[in-house]
Amino acid sequence: MIGRSLLAAALLCGSATASADPKADFIAEWQDQGLSKAYLEQALETASLSQDVLDAIQKPWEAKPWYQYYPLFLTEERLAAGLAFWNEHQATLERAEAVYGVEPEVVVAIIGVETYYGRHLGRHSVLDALYTLGFHYPPRQTFFRKEFGHYLKLAQEQQWNLTDTKGSYAGAMGFGQFIPSSYLAYAVDFDGDGKRDLLSNPTDAIGSVANYFAEHRWQHGQIAIEPVTVAADAPLEKVKWDGKRLKHDGAAMRAHGVAVDEQAEGPFSLVELEVAENQHSHFLAHSNFYTITRYNRSPLYAMAVWQFSQQLKEAKTDG
Repeated sequence: MIGRSLLAAALLCGSATASADPKADFIAEWQDQGLSKAYLEQALETASLSQDVLDAIQKPWEAKPWYQYYPLFLTEERLAAGLAFWNEHQATLERAEAVYGVEPEVVVAIIGVETYYGRHLGRHSVLDALYTLGFHYPPRQTFFRKEFGHYLKLAQEQQWNLTDTKGSYAGAMGFGQFIPSSYLAYAVDFDGDGKRDLLSNPTDAIGSVANYFAEHRWQHGQIAIEPVTVAADAPLEKVKWDGKRLKHDGAAMRAHGVAVDEQAEGPFSLVELEVAENQHSHFLAHSNFYTITRYNRSPLYAMAVWQFSQQLKEAKTDG
């Protein structure tokens, strides 16, 4: 769910604006959010710098080309595990679709890509990961320092021991790998037991992933992305994927050499993926593709989720 900025630029900017005592500033900021000074001081004293986290964030899977990325997720084993998860939680997934308008295969694909249905929940201390990135990783320190504060707020709300929660190197947690701010904003108590438990409760996780997609304007029954042809030497740069909300209508895409149907309205964007070494293909991204990237900004991630969801849907129908 995160992006990156240039280290050099961050260091140059930070040298002029960095606080003399960032921890004191952090304590003051989150006291204003309702956390006690003693609790904040204890958290900072307890947290440790993790070199593993610093190493991991500089080698993200999304840096790979598509042809190396997708085999990590689109496997027969994960498909079988996804179908088993779908069958086990079919009633919950159908209820989530009814409540939030998000198809079961999409929710199952997200949980499968994120954690292999709870098998890979993460090995890093969330406290240490967010502390490390918030106070020792200049390119994203503003973002992660806020997430560190959100984690402390969340841990207090959920009555967690600060050091017990494990997650990804970026501090994402549970079946759906929610970062703390997303947990606070989008997690739901989908089984009505009075808790929003994404760490060990797949029912809450299913409802929360569906809620997240609904809040980010998922369109039920609509596709996310499809193959498309482009004219040779077409001027594609203006309509290529830039991570921003889609804005090009069908006429604009056609004007730039993209073979979009006359009746297609959009909005659209053009995604280019390296499908084999030095071989590229183009895909027409729809609004639902943008919604998937609100979960993780990488178009590679969004493509993997979409393709996996369609594999699941087809296998479920055939089964």
